[in-house]
Amino acid sequence: MKFLISPFLFLIKVYQILISPIMPATCRYQPTCSHYSKEALIKHGLFKGGWLALKRIFSCHPWGGSGYDPVP
Repeated sequence: MKFLISPFLFLIKVYQILISPIMPATCRYQPTCSHYSKEALIKHGLFKGGWLALKRIFSCHPWGGSGYDPVP
């Protein structure tokens, strides 16, 4: 199962290293969406973790939530 999530963890790491530093820091949540996604994938696997990550990313808009939101 680990081999299925490895490409996604790699893409998140690439985002964190290359893209995130050049973007303005506007995250509404703690931990950030990329850290949340990484932790959700590791903790819950590809399907449930992926679903949690997508829900979190899609809730990141001006009328969405904010604050401390750990991976369940």
